[in-house]
Amino acid sequence: MRSAEHVPAAVLDRYATGGAGIGADALWAIEAHLEGCAPCRERLGEAVARRSPETVSLLARVHANLTTEMARSRQMPARRLPRRVARWVPPGLWPRLAMTLLVVAAALGLDLAGSRVLPSLVLLVAPVAPLLGVAAVWSVGLDPAHELVVASPRAGFYMVLRRSLAVLVVVMPALTAAGWLTGASPARWLLPCLAFTAGALALGELIGLRVAAGALALAWTAGVITPSILAARTPLLLEPASLPYWAGLIAVIAVALVLRRDAYTGLRSDTWFVR
Repeated sequence: MRSAEHVPAAVLDRYATGGAGIGADALWAIEAHLEGCAPCRERLGEAVARRSPETVSLLARVHANLTTEMARSRQMPARRLPRRVARWVPPGLWPRLAMTLLVVAAALGLDLAGSRVLPSLVLLVAPVAPLLGVAAVWSVGLDPAHELVVASPRAGFYMVLRRSLAVLVVVMPALTAAGWLTGASPARWLLPCLAFTAGALALGELIGLRVAAGALALAWTAGVITPSILAARTPLLLEPASLPYWAGLIAVIAVALVLRRDAYTGLRSDTWFVR
């Protein structure tokens, strides 16, 4: 449904009475359209008043109760972040991002202070550095408005992808700066980093983002970081010769994400993915 079009009156009437007979895809399109179309929202209000007066009565009672409760409640502090930033990054994600930056800084400090005999810790940590933030982009415990976000028409894959991009926007410059100071070229860690981020998103639809990110980080730590430090050599997975394989893995995961994108739109609050 293009933004220039409006919801037909018959469809809007069915939507006002519960959406019976409207398919899931059409229902999502209607809600996305209503989000940005004031005339259709006004027509929806008229349809609800005409077709479902009990709903109007219920909304009036809820409004009255909320008004009373808000008058009694303590006022929330003023918004500290610009609206655009707050829409991209939930409040609970900032501590995770700060922790990620501290990990990168610690790896940088150990690289600068340690012996050059050991492989670069910045290079070893870089592929999984965004996972701490990615694990928190869709979490009930870290987003106070999570239930509202889940119910919005843009919830699901679009929101997860957008918040994951926000994580990368914060983490990537820090990794680039740390890599420049230690001589770890982005060409060696950028593709593995993107592969792990995409892999967490793909597995998150099945087992939950927190579980997926944690499992991938643990596997990389146990299978690559620890053996590389003990052997005092850079792993083959981070050598330039491995980059085509990382690129192929990213392509496969991207195709899987596109094919399964609809699975993210109907997420329920009782799945691992949103806990």
